[in-house]
Amino acid sequence: MAVKTILIVDNEQYIQEIVQIALETVGDWQVITASSGREGLQKAEIEQPDAILLDVMMPGMDGTATFQQLQANPLTQGIPVLFLTAKIQGSDHDRYNALGVAATIPKPFDPLQLPQQISQALGWNFAA
Repeated sequence: MAVKTILIVDNEQYIQEIVQIALETVGDWQVITASSGREGLQKAEIEQPDAILLDVMMPGMDGTATFQQLQANPLTQGIPVLFLTAKIQGSDHDRYNALGVAATIPKPFDPLQLPQQISQALGWNFAA
């Protein structure tokens, strides 16, 4: 089975590091990081990851705007996106689903469970 590549887009360096360590060690996946929506758009287009883990609340271009631009680009619109957010109420969840987000993972999250959550949301086989 080919190794999965995940793009993490989050302005918080420590979140990037925690997620990267979890996905590389528990998931045995490759990880690419971006610190802003604009950087994430560029890396998604160039790297063509298997999935994108996108923070909703970022300065400048937030996760929702980044997601909409990913969807508008034929080169990135087929990449599944999972929102990673501290703000997840029922209305938010419904709005994100309506946008076409693959899943929403709430912060704080359990790093050891993260690869399994991503796999389950995307229908990937995962064996820890």
